[in-house]
Amino acid sequence: MLNPGQSHIRYSRIMLKLSGEALAGEQGFGIDQRMLRHISDEIRQVYERGIEVAIVLGGGNILRGASAAESGMDRAQADYMGMLATIINSLALQDALERDGIVTRVQTAISMPSVAEPYIRRRAIHHLEKGRVVILAAGTGDPFFTTDTAAALRAVELHCNVLLKGTKVDGVYDDDPKKNPAARRYAELSYREALNMGLRVMDGTSLTMCRENNLPIIVYNLMESGAVERIARGESRGTLVHEMPQPAEGFIWADA
Repeated sequence: MLNPGQSHIRYSRIMLKLSGEALAGEQGFGIDQRMLRHISDEIRQVYERGIEVAIVLGGGNILRGASAAESGMDRAQADYMGMLATIINSLALQDALERDGIVTRVQTAISMPSVAEPYIRRRAIHHLEKGRVVILAAGTGDPFFTTDTAAALRAVELHCNVLLKGTKVDGVYDDDPKKNPAARRYAELSYREALNMGLRVMDGTSLTMCRENNLPIIVYNLMESGAVERIARGESRGTLVHEMPQPAEGFIWADA
């Protein structure tokens, strides 16, 4: 719940979606303690302003179910292994947050009572209302669904105001900005545009769920210090994907 005097906050309850690769940092695998500290500091800035934070992490820094399946492993088996990887990441982030003085709860979609609470929607909402950061692990608990889908689903269930997706670049581009210096960043996109153009915002299931529930998505640069807090205050950062009231005449570019 927002602290007194925080009425200028635009998004009072946010869902933060981070890939497992983000936790690996520059080393490319495993868990980089420097990245944990950076992410913890970003969350602390909004936590101290009374903004309610839910988090979904991927597991690609340890194992990606889809990649393991491509190598011949049974897809369901590989996906369950990937869910366990997200639990490892969630416990690591919980430790970093609590060392930073942030009260945190981990809830898992797969029952694992020795290390975390089971995911119960009403309990998760209660934790958020009490000012606790809630980390939602193990995806949806079912194979064949991505952690992006889990983030969209949990965001809708928990009545989040926005879904923030942290990436290595500052939004959605019409081409890979690391390979093409002339690539242009979209300031805004509609859900339909993101779906029809096949842009790598989130998978189709996630985008459709956000569209059907009018949940805005903001893709932002995870490494920009203070970005989450600025977005929560309503500053323009990254690329906003939402339901536009009228079809735009051409795309809205960030440098327009």
